[in-house]
Amino acid sequence: MIILASVDGKSSYAIAEELGISRPTVRRCLDRYESEGWSGVEQDRPRSGRPKRVTPELEASIIEMTRTQPPPDNGTHWSTRLMAAEVGLNQSTISRIWRAHGLQPHRVEYFKLSQDPFFLEKLRDVVGLYVNPPERAVVFAVDEKSQIQALDRTQPGLPLKKGRAGTMTYDYKRHGTTTLFAALDVATGHIVHECMPRHRQQEFLRFLRKIEESVPKELDIHIVLDNYGTHKTATVQRWLAKHPRVMMHFTPTSASWLNLVERVFAELSQRALKRLAVTSVAELIDAITAYLDKRNETPKPFVWTATVESIIRKVNRGLKTLASHH
Repeated sequence: MIILASVDGKSSYAIAEELGISRPTVRRCLDRYESEGWSGVEQDRPRSGRPKRVTPELEASIIEMTRTQPPPDNGTHWSTRLMAAEVGLNQSTISRIWRAHGLQPHRVEYFKLSQDPFFLEKLRDVVGLYVNPPERAVVFAVDEKSQIQALDRTQPGLPLKKGRAGTMTYDYKRHGTTTLFAALDVATGHIVHECMPRHRQQEFLRFLRKIEESVPKELDIHIVLDNYGTHKTATVQRWLAKHPRVMMHFTPTSASWLNLVERVFAELSQRALKRLAVTSVAELIDAITAYLDKRNETPKPFVWTATVESIIRKVNRGLKTLASHH
């Protein structure tokens, strides 16, 4: 643009005004064109300053070290400071490289691949109940959250205020435990629940009766649950034989993530239990009951979206990855 404007007879001042740049920049461009021709203005000259220290090769080396090599302090994972000291860069540079490549060495995710020989059959059964439930039936996801501790803090905490999080002591006093039995109605999100002092077949049968009594007699009841021993005792089997409308559907072993009620337990832990301080089991039960009762006033179901095929593909990838590392 500068050269063309000059050819049209415009002065360097007029060109600078028109293009919104300085007159020295216009003059420098014209001088380079006069001395070197088009080759002198086709691209910028090399800029002054220190050259980049992080070459593509060095960046690739940092990524490989982060993924495959142990840190020099014999720890379990790298930190930005350790890597910066190892490769002679600053911490912010390492942090930038890790962010660009999606690396978070300080984090770890837990998993367990089921070895159940009937994994596929059980998977299809449970997912089928979620996405295509039978007509004239209610589907419940059932489990127990056992050994919930009634904890009190040794000193009063401080409330949240501007610039400071709320506080609570790291140590606590134990006042006993309770077990929460919960049944999530998959279609409506409503939760049948009860806290009991123990976790035996007697308590499980008592809760089964509560579920059965909550459903109109003309509807069948399908229950998704895990393989815990109290769910399969002879006493439970005899009760089921007398109540044929109640049907059990067991998740594969080591696949508790298939049970939607686990979402309820995670929500309860985060929203109601994590910061709770109580002085008795009765207070703990009251807090749990109050939270779930309030939730039941406006229940929202969890929507299952994963298909059987997508789950199988993910499991197969996990098995293949594990095999390649052993």
